[in-house]
Formats: sequence, structure tokens, C-alpha cells
Amino acid sequence: MSSPVTLAVVGAGGRGSGYARFAAELPDRAKVVAVAEPRDVYRQRLADTHQISTDQVYTDWRDLAAAPKMADAVLICTQDAMHVEPAIAFAEAGYHILLEKPMAPDAEGCRQIVEAIEKAGVMFAVAHVSRYTTYSQRVKSMLSDGVIGDIVSLQRLEPVGYWHQAHSFVRGNWRNETESSFMLLAKSCHDIDWIRYMMGVNCEAVSSFGSLRHFRPSEAPEGATERCLDCPVEAECPYSAKKIYLGRLEQGQTGWPVDVLTPNPTVESVMSALRDGPYGRCVYACDNDVVDHQVVNMRFAGDTTAAFTMTAFSEAAGRRTNIFGTRGHIYGDGQHIHHFDFLTDKTQTIDTATGDASILGGHGGGDGGLMDGFVRAVATGDASSILSGARETLESHLMVFAAEAARREDRVVPVSVDR
Repeated sequence: MSSPVTLAVVGAGGRGSGYARFAAELPDRAKVVAVAEPRDVYRQRLADTHQISTDQVYTDWRDLAAAPKMADAVLICTQDAMHVEPAIAFAEAGYHILLEKPMAPDAEGCRQIVEAIEKAGVMFAVAHVSRYTTYSQRVKSMLSDGVIGDIVSLQRLEPVGYWHQAHSFVRGNWRNETESSFMLLAKSCHDIDWIRYMMGVNCEAVSSFGSLRHFRPSEAPEGATERCLDCPVEAECPYSAKKIYLGRLEQGQTGWPVDVLTPNPTVESVMSALRDGPYGRCVYACDNDVVDHQVVNMRFAGDTTAAFTMTAFSEAAGRRTNIFGTRGHIYGDGQHIHHFDFLTDKTQTIDTATGDASILGGHGGGDGGLMDGFVRAVATGDASSILSGARETLESHLMVFAAEAARREDRVVPVSVDR
């Protein structure tokens, strides 16, 4: 039996530790041997979980990259704006790379990464986990088999969820464009990438509309204060931090999103975080500037079209998709696929649930599918199991950048991979 693929983890937060669990659950296939993370608790937790040697535990990724190469591959799971420099450095050091999405917050950064990857000749995957789900692979197979004929148009809805928007994009790490990236890139590059994957042809042009409609000072209810803990109208606010975090803690939920506030959630530690930290702020009094709703219209080669809607104002739920073809229609919700056939006038329903609560089942099996494909590619030297390589990701990212330019400039923007 071949030796397991060795992995270094850069960024030991939710995504880094999540992908690393693949090695804990399948030790014959992968082993985490190094970590770089500036936060003591998260760094030590991952080091302890994977029994990493103390001389391969770093507070700064630069020290890891500068050391003699100690792993086959690296999982780069830093914040959005911190991807370009480590991706280039680890490529130059000869590491195969799995990079958390988005690739970079701008087109130039994406191109720099692609150039470094191709020059170094290393394996490269971006964590577009949506491509790797059981559901997505079944839909893709149906489309490739022509069960609905030629694709004419596609509709996709991302219901972010009212509390998820408040947590991540109003109070949290992705609230402000200068600190992370714009909303379409931070939250929905998955969706634009997924649409491109399903359409199977190049996108030629995009238009887009959207704004920060609700989470701003002018929308605050009368009497609202800057923090939820001392707000007289908190009990009537659906975005209350007490409701979102303490409510989950009362139900025994200590994982995400509660563990973002404090690594060891208790009533006392969460209350302290709400009193002094960013997650206790009123959603109408934050420094957020990303949009809370947006639509994107896309024209693809062959006179085909797609439309995407992202909205905060929904329950948190799976993406919903309609794909319309010349011989049938597919509707899916991330688990169930409903196929209506024009010839027979009958509907077939397929349930793609994995029933797997481990890392292999995260994101509908996408987390496990991504790690399985990446580790297999590194182990065998065959990149065909990576569905989200450098060039594919560059194209879908350029669609996202074009869509944001279209929104800001109120015009139709062409999409081209060429500079």
C-alpha cells in the first residue's frame, strides 16, 4: 500500500480544520504534518488533533514556506485577501495546492496565481465544493446524457438566509470589501462557477443589479442601540445577536456559527463576545458595505442564457435551480432532482442525499469529494480528478469580476479570459 499524501495546513479556522479532518478519517490516504496559524487556540487544536511535531507548527505561513519542503501539498485556507502571496510562495516551493475560494479578490491576483501554478507545474485545486457534490455530479451527468436535450436557459437562487447574512456579511469577516471582497465573490463565486460548469460553454457577457438595501443606519428601528445586549427593541428584531447566538447555545449548538465568537462556547464566553466583540453589534450600526441582494444575467455561447439571484432575505436553505432544455426541465434543491420529460409528460425524482455527517458529507458530499479528488490527484500524478483547476477557476472568477463591474457601472460587460 502506498504512503499517505502529506499535507500542510495554512489557516486553521473552520475551512482549514474541516478539510484536515479528511486525513483524520482516512489516515491511510492523507496525513497532516504541518500547520501555520497566528491564533494560538486554533493552531494548537489542529496540531493536537493531528499530532503534528512541534518543529512543524508555525504562527506565520511565511516561515513554513521558507523552511525545507515538508509535505506533498498545502491547504491554503486564509482570509480572501490573503491568498495570492502564499499561493505563489508555496507553488514556487514545489507544493501541490488546494486553495480555498475565492482564488483572489481581483482579476490580476487570479492571473498571478495561475501563472505561478503553471510555471511551477504543480497540482492545483480551488475549493469550489459545489462541483464535487453527489447532487451536482448527477445533474451534470444527466445534462451530458442529453436527458433534457440542448440547454436553453438556467435559473439559480442562492437563499443566503437572514441570520447567515447578519453573521458573516454584516457583523463578520466578509462584511467589508476592503477587508475581504465584494459579496458576489465572497459568497457566490461558488454559484457562478457552478453555472459555468453546468452550461458547459463560454460565457460571453453579463449584466447585474443589486445594492445594500436593508443593513444600514437608515433602516434601524426606533430606539435601537449600538449593541444587542442593551437594546430595548432587541426582542422584536429577527437579527438579534442574542437570538442568533445565545439561542443556538441554549439548544446545545456549540459549532458554527457560535464557535466563531469564541473557540470554547459557554454562556459566559458568548456573552463576553457579544458585549465587546463585533458579533454583538446592531446590524444597523456596523461598518458593512457589501450588498444584501443581487441579480446577475449571463449570455453564453450558442444563444443560451442564465440568471442568478443572491438574497439575504430568506430562510437559510440550499440553492435552488431550474435548467430548461429543448426536451425537458430539471429542477433541483441541492438534494432532490426533479426531471420532467416533454415526450412522456412524466416527472422522475432522484434523492441524492449522502446520509453522511462526516467531512465526507459536508456541503452535500462536496467537501469529501473535493478532498478525495485532490488527494487522489497528488497520490497518482493524474489531475483528472480535480474538477476546479486553475484555468477553469480563472474563467469563472472573471465572470464574477465582470458581473460586479456591470453592477457598479450599470452596463453590459463582455467576458474574456484574454487580458
